[in-house]
Amino acid sequence: MTPGPLRDPSRGPAPVVPPPPARTSTRGDAEATRPAPSPRSDVAPLAGRTVLVPRAPERAAGLAATLRDAGARVLVSPAIERARVEDAAPVDGAVARLAHGDFAWVVVTSVNAIDELVASAARQGVDLGDAARRSRWAAVGPATHRALEAVGIQVDLEPTENSARGLVTAFAALASTDHTSTSPNQASTSANQGSTSRGRGLVLLPQGDLAAPTMHDGLHDLGYVPHVVTVYRTVTHALAPEVVAAWHAGEVDAVVLTSGSVAREVARQLGPRDDVAGVAIGDPTARTARAVGLRLDAVAARPTDSALATALTTVLSGDPATPLAADPTDAVDPTDEGDPS
Repeated sequence: MTPGPLRDPSRGPAPVVPPPPARTSTRGDAEATRPAPSPRSDVAPLAGRTVLVPRAPERAAGLAATLRDAGARVLVSPAIERARVEDAAPVDGAVARLAHGDFAWVVVTSVNAIDELVASAARQGVDLGDAARRSRWAAVGPATHRALEAVGIQVDLEPTENSARGLVTAFAALASTDHTSTSPNQASTSANQGSTSRGRGLVLLPQGDLAAPTMHDGLHDLGYVPHVVTVYRTVTHALAPEVVAAWHAGEVDAVVLTSGSVAREVARQLGPRDDVAGVAIGDPTARTARAVGLRLDAVAARPTDSALATALTTVLSGDPATPLAADPTDAVDPTDEGDPS
């Protein structure tokens, strides 16, 4: 409802309007006097709304639960999925070099990449956490950070802006820092790594096949030696028939876009609709969404479930006042082809 005009303060306090007199029924006690109903304060902010989350169920679970708690009908169906690379030799070779201590840094921009590194280490009878100890590790965001720690890897660098651009900026700051007071876990490198004390060295970039060159180019310009290894592929996954039907019937109010690949597949499989609001997980995804003709209403402040839910609530209800409650460890990070760019 659109609020009415504000009262002019110079006119003094607003008059107190007495409540209307009680209405007395002429039909007896069965319809006795009733007070006027008070406005409901417990209406869920997304009640009556339908939101499409085109992710795998296990990846969408946290956000879907938050949205359902807010009253939304949530449709979950993946538009893309991860696939193994056809030739695992480059991945296995990179992990062997990692165990040997060849890399000064490993930069991870996707939880998917961690899964593939763990699998490669297992194929070689190596624990990834042990193989990782001679390198420093950078994570694009909190979810990737947690996933690395879960396999025994200490994270040395996480940018304030959770994107590849943010990581490049963090490395630039690191390179310009006076390292004469290097911390203990930053001090040693192998001869093959180059000098990390001057912010240089060989850097492993395990990425998806659709990753933008932002990370490689940014590190190269800073004087690092990037070594890109494709560790997984992003392939199309057909959206569920009921999702397609709901979209074309005009039942969907909003769609959550968690990577450029997802945006492209939503546009390809469903087609753009002017009446479906789009919320993107980050600026790179937003740019792709616009490029493929999808409506784009908001970009989440952070790549987390709670930030996505809050952006959706703001777009669909127009009430930005109260962020939706969510698990404080709900970070999701842009993934797939490395949405950050």
